[in-house]
Amino acid sequence: MAVSVMTSKEVTKKIVNNEKLFILDVRNESDFQDWKIEGKNVEHLNIPYFELLDGVEGILDKIPADKEVLVVCAKEGSSVLVAEMLVEQGVDVSYLEGGMKAWSEHLEPVKIGDLKDGGEIYQFVRIGKGCLSYVVISGKEAAVIDATRMTDVFIEFAKSKNANITHVLDTHLHADHISGGREIAEQENAAYWLPSKDASEVTFAYEPLEGGKVITIGNTAIDIHALYSPGHTIGSTSFIVDEKYLLSGDILFVDSIGRPDLAGLAHDWVGDLQETLYSRYKKLSKELTVLPAHFMMIDELNEDGSVSEKLGTLFENNHGLNVENDEEFRRLVTENLPPQPNAYQEIRETNMGKIKPDLEKQREMEIGPNRCAVR
Repeated sequence: MAVSVMTSKEVTKKIVNNEKLFILDVRNESDFQDWKIEGKNVEHLNIPYFELLDGVEGILDKIPADKEVLVVCAKEGSSVLVAEMLVEQGVDVSYLEGGMKAWSEHLEPVKIGDLKDGGEIYQFVRIGKGCLSYVVISGKEAAVIDATRMTDVFIEFAKSKNANITHVLDTHLHADHISGGREIAEQENAAYWLPSKDASEVTFAYEPLEGGKVITIGNTAIDIHALYSPGHTIGSTSFIVDEKYLLSGDILFVDSIGRPDLAGLAHDWVGDLQETLYSRYKKLSKELTVLPAHFMMIDELNEDGSVSEKLGTLFENNHGLNVENDEEFRRLVTENLPPQPNAYQEIRETNMGKIKPDLEKQREMEIGPNRCAVR
């Protein structure tokens, strides 16, 4: 019996399809508790690798015979060794190719819908990190919104659709992941758009993104209308695409709302966040489909693996949109917040162009879950 390899793409498919999967995670307990592969039918056993150096006989009775078994570690090496020991004991197992680092970087494209005159919009789900990016295609042109640092994925996807990337946009200055927007723009000779109020400290040239700005993709006039929507950051800007989709950035999620504290200004920005959610968004059509920049829980995924919901439904069901008074709202978004994202200050400085960490450092900075929501 040989050890099998499972890719992040294959694991993603199993999670989206709600398949049963038993994961033996051999990372340290603290790393496991902070961040793990999650799914509705995923079961975990965490045994640190150093406890298995003398053999795996002691855990054989804990591994089910009726489920697919996947061994996971940080980078792959330890999981290969443990998987080989299990195979020697007659257990059929796989290990995760590239470990949790590869899981953190995997992007799964999902078509969200059709736009005017043959256009399309796609969501790229970074399932291991909870990040959501978008590609809007019209004619021979494409726009990329809230790109991650895995830039090749977006560039190759646009090429596969016979489209040139002409515009790259970030809804705000990100604090939980490194943006690939500027790099894509440089490689593709595209315009890079960033909200000017978030860009006061950036070290590079950009196109200022302001409320009311209309960016047209292709000759079929799929307009991206910029809607100034501060709160998560002071420059946060939402996009309304083709009068159908509201790309809400980190202001509004399917199950929560954005946190205003990642620049250290929670009490200053709480009023902006409330006005955006309870006034600016209230004026929009309830039929708009909300496409956020993140998701927090695997339960937020739709059957096809995408993350979206009608704005009207969120006004009915999202707790963050149904707070009765100002004081309660202020407490909600300034007290009892989850821990801040890993290395978020360094990530912000990277996205400003102030520091330029190497690839391995960037991967380390992004390890762990996103924590851009109030809860």
